[in-house]
Amino acid sequence: MGLISPQDVVFLLAESRTTPMHVGGLQVFELPEGAPPTWVSEQFQRMMGFSEPSPLFRRRPYRSARTGFQLGWRDDDQFELEYHLRHSALPDPGRVRELLALGSRLHGSLLDRQRPLWEMHLIEGLEGNRFATYTKIHHAMVDGVSALRLLDRSLSKDPDTQTEPPWVYRSRRGSTVDSSEETGPLDPVLALLRGGLDLAGITPALVAGARRAMEDELAAFPFKAPPTILNGHITGARRIAADSWSLPRVRALAKACGATLNDIVLAMSSGALRRYLLELNALPDESLTSMVPVSLRRDDSAGGNAVGAVITSLATDTADPAIRLERIRESMAIAKASLAGRSPLQVLVLSSLNMVPGPLMSLLGGPDGIRPAFNTTISNVPGPRAPLYLSGARLQGVYPASIPFHTQALNITVTTYVDNLEFGLTGCRRSAPHLQRLLIHLEDALVELEQAVG
Repeated sequence: MGLISPQDVVFLLAESRTTPMHVGGLQVFELPEGAPPTWVSEQFQRMMGFSEPSPLFRRRPYRSARTGFQLGWRDDDQFELEYHLRHSALPDPGRVRELLALGSRLHGSLLDRQRPLWEMHLIEGLEGNRFATYTKIHHAMVDGVSALRLLDRSLSKDPDTQTEPPWVYRSRRGSTVDSSEETGPLDPVLALLRGGLDLAGITPALVAGARRAMEDELAAFPFKAPPTILNGHITGARRIAADSWSLPRVRALAKACGATLNDIVLAMSSGALRRYLLELNALPDESLTSMVPVSLRRDDSAGGNAVGAVITSLATDTADPAIRLERIRESMAIAKASLAGRSPLQVLVLSSLNMVPGPLMSLLGGPDGIRPAFNTTISNVPGPRAPLYLSGARLQGVYPASIPFHTQALNITVTTYVDNLEFGLTGCRRSAPHLQRLLIHLEDALVELEQAVG
């Protein structure tokens, strides 16, 4: 099926027992009215009937002499749906606490590279007439945007519609390739020349960016971050913490501040991290920085990676929440300006220079004695705007779970769903202690921003 792209192969090379490189999430559903006790089991059996996966869910990585010992994709000719789709039940009393504990354990285990790199778990026994699903898929196969598209397309806006699971998805819009296009004999040469000119334009941008990073306190750059307790070696065990906030509430604050929704997400995260580290007597004098992924996807596809990145200051050295928000906005404006007006190739290369140092340091085992590339990752991925259903069961919440790695013990991923802003925190159980405290601090940070605006 071809070689794996350089951007995707990074996630396979950086993987180890202590650094699984899959993304995932917990989805909470309300059972349909009048559903019998066997409803989840019946759904499991129904899903088992969809045993022919689409190409994305059938492929697995391999390397051989035929690929020049480079990593490529190949079809799994012994595909077993029973291995990938699993049925679990929570122990009593079936609280969200038990669900998060199960999700944390599932998220810490590696995917088997001898099989397609995904799993889906149906989980019954959640209190409040609910059940959940936990899904995970390797980051070499999808990014955050494409993962949410797969979720969206496997559910329905109509509660009376029987849905098909994500592994049998077929494009609703048909092929995005225009078959009428013809390739001329000089096109490859012209493409190579254009690529060379694009790359030639990167050097001035790097020089300008490096100069500004040294001169401007708010201009973030790889390895400008101070070391913290979150930036050392991690273990393979994970802890997931998750909660929802009112999207209209956060948008009202953003409007009052003249800020974007993403600015408020960053400010909430900054305020929470500041409180969290102060509580542990571990807040550095210098401001923390964060890598912020940027979607580069330009089509309706739901596979592969199309992600750029910028680095921003979180202004955690500032106690005043209003000033902290303004400094975050200024830092993000500087970061966005560094990509503005660039060609897609230039944006990809400049983004890689922000993204790659983190996984590279992880691949090297998180070498001691140097500053981290950045302190954490904060990702904001737009989610479904309308209520969705799984064969009549209403989706209540979507809680993302992402990737910590050496030098990055905490990942904060946020998505929107209807009128909710859903925070998913994923951390190393040892290097990010008392992770659930961050949920309290996120609310505190939002309240202090609202009070500062008046």
